[in-house]
Amino acid sequence: MTSNTTESRVLAAIDERRSRINQAIDEELPLKTPERLYEASRYLLKAGGKRLRPTVTLLAGEALADVEPASRDYRAFPTLAGAEIDLMRAAVSLEVIQSFTLIHDDIMDDDDLRRGVPAVHNEYDTSTAILAGDTLYSSAFEIMADTGGDPANALAAMRLLSSTCTKICEGQALDIAFETRNDLLPEEYLEMVEHKTAVLYGASAAVPAELLGADDEVVEAMYQYGIESGQAFQIQDDVLDLTVPSEKLGKQRGSDLVEDKETLITLHARQQGVDVDNLLDTDSVDAVTEAEIDAAVAELEAAGSIDHARKKATELTERSKNRLSVLPDNDARGLLEDIADYLIDRGY
Repeated sequence: MTSNTTESRVLAAIDERRSRINQAIDEELPLKTPERLYEASRYLLKAGGKRLRPTVTLLAGEALADVEPASRDYRAFPTLAGAEIDLMRAAVSLEVIQSFTLIHDDIMDDDDLRRGVPAVHNEYDTSTAILAGDTLYSSAFEIMADTGGDPANALAAMRLLSSTCTKICEGQALDIAFETRNDLLPEEYLEMVEHKTAVLYGASAAVPAELLGADDEVVEAMYQYGIESGQAFQIQDDVLDLTVPSEKLGKQRGSDLVEDKETLITLHARQQGVDVDNLLDTDSVDAVTEAEIDAAVAELEAAGSIDHARKKATELTERSKNRLSVLPDNDARGLLEDIADYLIDRGY
C-alpha cells in the first residue's frame, strides 16, 4: 500500500496537469453543430475525472526526455531526436478514448450514474449517447494524427491507439461471455482485465515512447508498465469492493458478489472448494444486508482468497515499477512509480 506522502505526490502531479489537460480538451473538442451531439460527447469529460491516464502520458514523456516534471510546453515537447511534438494532443486523445468506453459501457450495463451525474444515455437518450461515443472514438484518432513529429513515429502511435481500441472491445466481449460460464480460470480473468482495463494504461505509457522516438525495447517496457499497473488496479478494485465500507466506496459493499461477477477472489475461492454461488441468498444490491456481506467476506478470507488477490496486485505493481528501469533516473520516473503504487491504494 502507498504511504500518505506517495499519495500526496501523485495527487499533486495530477492537479498540476489537470487544468492544462482540461483546457486542451476544450480546444481539441470544440462545441459545434449539431450542438446536442457535441454537448453529449463532451458531457462526461466536463463532469470531471482525475485525468490519471493523460497524466501518465505527460509524465512518461517527461521521463523519456529527461526533463523536470511540468517544466516544458506540452504543445512543443522535445523528442529524443531534438524535434518537437504536441504531447498534449496525445494525452487528450487517450482521455477521449476513455470517455468513449465509459459511454458505451454505461449503455451496455444500463447504469444510471457516472461520476456523480446521470449517464449520457439518461441525460440525453440512447441513440444520442451511441453517436456521442462514436464521435469521441473518431475524434481521438483525428487528435492523435495531429501530434506532429516524425511520420513513422506518428504512425506507430496511431497503430497502438487502434489496437488498444480493438482490445478494449475484445475485453468487453470476453466479460459478457464470462457471465454464462462456470468454468472460468484465473488466467482467463487476467486476460479479460488486460484487454478491458489495462490496455488503456499501457497505451498511455507507450504512446509517448513511440512519439518521442524511443527504441522498441523501451516502448515495450512502457507498455508492460501500463498493463501490469492496470491489472493490479482492477484486482485491487475487486478487493476494495469487499473490504471498504459502503459509505467510503460510494456504492454497496460487495455489489460484485451480489451480482455474481467473477473476480480473481471468487475464482480462487472456487479452487479452494468454497460454494461461491451460495455465499449470498439474494441477487439484489438493494436487499443485501451488511451482516450477509460480512459473513460472505469471512468465508473468502478464511479460504485465503482476498489475501491471494492482494498479493497478486502487489506482485503486478512491483513488476510494473521494475519495467521503468529502461528510463533515466529522474523525478518523472519516480512519479510513474508512485502512480503504480497509488493504483492499488487510492486513499482507502
